[in-house]
Amino acid sequence: MAGEPPLIRLRGVTRVYGEGAAEVRALDGVDLDIERGEFVAIMGPSGSGKSTAMNVIGCLDRPSSGQYLFEGVEIAGLTRDQRALLRRNYLGFIFQGYNLLARTSALDNVELPLIYKGLPREERVERAMRALALVGLEGREHHDPSQLSGGQQQRVAIARALAGDPQVLLADEPTGNLDTRRSVEIMELLVQLRLERGLTIVMVTHEDDMAAYAERIIWMVDGRIDSDRRKGKAA
Repeated sequence: MAGEPPLIRLRGVTRVYGEGAAEVRALDGVDLDIERGEFVAIMGPSGSGKSTAMNVIGCLDRPSSGQYLFEGVEIAGLTRDQRALLRRNYLGFIFQGYNLLARTSALDNVELPLIYKGLPREERVERAMRALALVGLEGREHHDPSQLSGGQQQRVAIARALAGDPQVLLADEPTGNLDTRRSVEIMELLVQLRLERGLTIVMVTHEDDMAAYAERIIWMVDGRIDSDRRKGKAA
């Protein structure tokens, strides 16, 4: 819609750790717009600021200075509880390490964040079952992580992120622990979810072949955006 603000907007964002000689500028004046429905890969060498950028976008960390707006709302003006509600209701997280509870079924793992939403048991189970079906894990609902392959465990993690019906999926090295075949399966699933559900996906990765699934690749160096390319051309 004309005149709509971007879903995510960073303006002059810095993130500084330490002081004096120990100061580290993890982010150094980042300007970034991400529109609804985009699939963005953030890349860069170790220490480039890509994970810090992800943490700021996910409201897991706060800028030292600059503006972060989500749907036009200044995040700095939100209370701690309001930021938690934003994460809970608008954002879904996928991590390299899956972060599943051991000796706990796939269904219960996916259902867990819905408990914090205060949803009744019947609705939680329905949503969790639907999310597991969406990632192709019908029939695996009662398997615990030890009974699932790495790729299947990551699918459970994706289902858990989807169960809350987020607008944005934030994926931090989602294929980092997987072999090539399983990595391709996960990336194809993310592309499918974006197309079918209109999700916005922001992914941190160091793998060129995984970043190629995104429509836009941002390269960071020393806390700054060095390049921003969309489908083969500079943005």
